[in-house]
Amino acid sequence: MSRKHFFSSPEGVVQHMLNSLVTRNTHMGLDETHRVVYSRTHKPSQVTIISGGGSGHEPAWSGFVGDGMLSAAVCGEIFASPSTKQIMAGIKNVPSNEGIILCITNYTGDMLHFGLAREKGQALGYKVDVVCMAEDAALGRQKSEKVGRRGLAGNLLVIKLIGAASQKGWSFERCRQIGELGNSQLVTIGTSLDHCHVPGREAFESVPDGACVLGMGIHNEPGLRTISPMPSAEDIVKEMLKYLLDPNDKDRAFVEFNPNDNVVMLVNNFGGLSGLEFEAMVNLTLVVLRRDWKIVPTRIYAGILETSLNGQGFSITLGNMSGMAKSMGLQVEEIIELLDAPTNAPAWPKNNYVPVEYSKETEELRKKAHAADENTDAALQGPAMPSNLIPALRNACNAGLAAEPKITQYDLQMGDGDCGEAVAGICKSILHNISSVEASPPALIKLLESIGENLEDAGGSLGAILSILVTAFTNALATATVKEGKPLDVATVSEAAAQALENLKNYTSAREGDRTVMDVLIPFIGTFKETRDFAKSVRVASEKAEATKDMKPKFGRATYIGDEMGAERSRVPDPGAYAAGEWLSGLLKGFES
Repeated sequence: MSRKHFFSSPEGVVQHMLNSLVTRNTHMGLDETHRVVYSRTHKPSQVTIISGGGSGHEPAWSGFVGDGMLSAAVCGEIFASPSTKQIMAGIKNVPSNEGIILCITNYTGDMLHFGLAREKGQALGYKVDVVCMAEDAALGRQKSEKVGRRGLAGNLLVIKLIGAASQKGWSFERCRQIGELGNSQLVTIGTSLDHCHVPGREAFESVPDGACVLGMGIHNEPGLRTISPMPSAEDIVKEMLKYLLDPNDKDRAFVEFNPNDNVVMLVNNFGGLSGLEFEAMVNLTLVVLRRDWKIVPTRIYAGILETSLNGQGFSITLGNMSGMAKSMGLQVEEIIELLDAPTNAPAWPKNNYVPVEYSKETEELRKKAHAADENTDAALQGPAMPSNLIPALRNACNAGLAAEPKITQYDLQMGDGDCGEAVAGICKSILHNISSVEASPPALIKLLESIGENLEDAGGSLGAILSILVTAFTNALATATVKEGKPLDVATVSEAAAQALENLKNYTSAREGDRTVMDVLIPFIGTFKETRDFAKSVRVASEKAEATKDMKPKFGRATYIGDEMGAERSRVPDPGAYAAGEWLSGLLKGFES
């Protein structure tokens, strides 16, 4: 876990957070004394919806205050329930002539304090009641027999449904009924790579590097079990969904799901997963749901919704809207309408589930563009592919893969270490490409086009430079051999390479001496055009790659390293230049053998 924070203790952090939130959202007000965020647009003619709990779960619950969601949120200290006094202040900040519903996640402190607030509120003449939100499926009936299921991120679907119902003028009883159905129609399970860390506190335990915890709670509570060794991402999702959906697991089959049911999904980032990895897990969940369970969610909500500070985990919530509609005596479309109802609560995902009108004109142009590509492919022939090209390319790519550890090592010293990974990706892509066509080789130009696409897919500056070079080379060679009828010989190839290099120079200002891949490409192609001696050109390329270790970087992340640190680190070749030299050497050996 990450134990570093900008704040050395929790003191004052919640107040800063609340002031920031309210300052940025003009519909919100703040009772700073009691740490209550309330809606300034709430109408007394609507049912008041209040939730809250310990801080550290942001944006829950303060970020969900707004029209069509919470009327107010009450914020305790980090992972600590708000006091009864705070909750009473919340009630007084958003009065209602229709009644007040306290939405509580099922944790002991919250249940006690919100429960006491209900008793006090009723004594003062308020119409107030409680909805207990509890949908955790990990621990099962046996483990949660006495205290009930934990409340996890699925509570946000309950809050959205109740809040939208209140906004539409539903009665107090109907609002409370749809909230209580959350427990019978929702299931959630989470998995985490590690515990979260509270600023200023000692970390009491951590999860081993090669493991994850299934069913970990959002306050560092132990999970159902630790899985080690670490399974694949897909296997983690498969196991999580099994706990949510397996009808044979009588301890956890809390909700019945059928393929024809209208199901919604909410995937919550505990706060510590990167957006890249989190979205990938969301998509894997959709893939497994469709493939293994024949479930395609009609609504997908995903993001940082209810966190565990910096917890490295996520949870999956599934809700059966068909079951909810049946229990309410409604059409399922009426339930979905509540989820789709607009809200100005800043943290609710803006998925824009509204009718979309697709552009017919764009669709027609898209079809024409694809048809034009197919016609061009059919018309393009050119010279046949030399029989020794695929073996030479295979040798070059294997040389690049063998050099990957050293490329990565060099890049870690001067950059962020991703060059080796990029080179390996390029080589693997080309290897897969040539293996797929080896049995029935295409024309040379067609193969070169596909290799240009392999390079383009690699991304990064190195992939872009090489892709431009190969694409320009392919175009020049096609013009020479197809349109002008020149023979496929060394002279034609070297002229095409020289022309491609000139085109590349239009897109990068890097030249020889700047410690980049251009320190190899420029002398290699220049020598090849001048001498038409491929072996000699490759030797020059290798020498130039080695010479980059004595150069000062002028491009890329390496330029940000200070002079003193740079002097220590720069006695290695530029990783891109070194990679190009190794690949060309492998290509030469492939041709020679």
